[in-house]
Amino acid sequence: MRGKAKFKKKVIEPDNRFKSVSVSKFINCIMQRGKKDVARTIVYDSLDLASKTVKKEPLDIFNLVVQTVAPSVEVRSKRIGGANYQIPTEVKEPRRTALAMRWIIEAAKTRHGQPMYKRLAQEYQDIIAGTGSALKKRSDVHKMAEANRAFAHFAKMR
Repeated sequence: MRGKAKFKKKVIEPDNRFKSVSVSKFINCIMQRGKKDVARTIVYDSLDLASKTVKKEPLDIFNLVVQTVAPSVEVRSKRIGGANYQIPTEVKEPRRTALAMRWIIEAAKTRHGQPMYKRLAQEYQDIIAGTGSALKKRSDVHKMAEANRAFAHFAKMR
C-alpha cells in the first residue's frame, strides 16, 4: 500500500459539568502525567473563583477569555532563494483555540506563589480587564505579522 494510512482524529467527549468540548480540551491541556481529576478540579475551581469576582457564568467567562486571546494571524517561516522570510498567514479555527489555551496556561504557570486554580482565575480576570500575559503574547504575534506584511505575497507562492 502506497502512502500513509488515513489518520482518524480522536473524538473528545464533552466535560461532565458544562457539557462543552472546549472545556474538555482545556482540561486535557492542563493535565499532567495522566492526572485528569486534578486537572478537572483546577479548571472548575478557577472558573468558579473567576465567576464570583467577574459576576458572569463560568462557561461564558471561559468562552470570552479563549475568544479574546485567540490570534487571527501568525507568522510562518519560509525559505525562498536562500533567505528565510517570516510570512504572515491566517490562523484556522482549531489552531486558534489551541494556541489561546496554550498561551493562557503558560501565562498562569509564570505566576508564582499561589495554587494553579487561583493563578488561572487571576489570568481570566486580567484578560477580561484587557491586561494579562496571554493578551500580550497575542498582541506580540499580531505586531510581528503586521511588521512582516510586506512578505505576504510570498504566501501565494508554492
